[in-house]
Amino acid sequence: MEANIAIPEDGKETWSGGGQRPFGASYGKMMMWFFIVSDALTFTGFLAAYGLTRFKFIDSWPIADEVFTHFPGLHGVHAPMYYVALMTFILIVSSVTMVLAVDAGHQKKQKKVAWYMFATIIFGIIFVGSQAWEWKNFINGSYGAVKTTDGKILQFVKDGHQIALSDFVVGERTDGRVQHERENGLWFEKEGTIATYSIAQIQNSYKSNSEILVRSELIDPVTKQKIILSREEGLAQLAKTKLVVEGANLQVNEYGNTIFADFFFFITGFHGFHVLSGIIINIIIFFNVILGTYERRGHYEMVEKVGLYWHFVDLVWVFVFTFFYLV
Repeated sequence: MEANIAIPEDGKETWSGGGQRPFGASYGKMMMWFFIVSDALTFTGFLAAYGLTRFKFIDSWPIADEVFTHFPGLHGVHAPMYYVALMTFILIVSSVTMVLAVDAGHQKKQKKVAWYMFATIIFGIIFVGSQAWEWKNFINGSYGAVKTTDGKILQFVKDGHQIALSDFVVGERTDGRVQHERENGLWFEKEGTIATYSIAQIQNSYKSNSEILVRSELIDPVTKQKIILSREEGLAQLAKTKLVVEGANLQVNEYGNTIFADFFFFITGFHGFHVLSGIIINIIIFFNVILGTYERRGHYEMVEKVGLYWHFVDLVWVFVFTFFYLV
């Protein structure tokens, strides 16, 4: 049975809106805007959930300046937020080159479109690579910490500054613990990487070094800094240690509240997926520009449509950067 399709008396197709274009935009542009709006609502939900969760755990939320302190080539140098700021600048510059590519497309300048698209792709690859590098450092950790039986993260400081476990822990493991491989593991299963130091090693090293203090994950509402415990309080808290934490994952987080790591991986990973998708689409369109596909069509609307997506991804990162790193 064939469907009856109503045809207006003037003969114009119903699908084209009677020949009218909403807001003067083509069908492709309208669909891109619909996608951007729906995706913006998705990111809004994620960031709203992050904000509510942070407010709920505001007294134990990790301090961004103490987490994102790495910079390539500056090992051991405390450079809070410098590299994240550089990543943000690179992504903003990629938006500029994308604008120039769209403008060159309006002028039908094929070579300029190709060059600006190529620059946008390179900047996008640098950003994604930088994000992967940031993930690596976050996962590996910087200092190490311990987790108590009541789920609290304890860090170590000397002269008011946080130090790594390797800076004061000495001696050999006293628990005889070795990592299980498939050859010697229970049921021939390989376990995850075990901590470098045992709980007893850390406790004994703390007792023998009076200059070391324990820092709680709780934040002083007045100084906005994590609370440093006295030697006696630190010893009492260390007695409740159940796990040595090195780095961050979905189960533990040496920087503080584990939910912080969950949101970090999810939100930045979801945004990184968008950037990677944009790079792939840009590469496809770049080769179409080189092959003269849009010259033959007589317009570069595809460049404009992918430009809308790229600007959206850049704008989302500004909000992620503000909510996650700055606030």
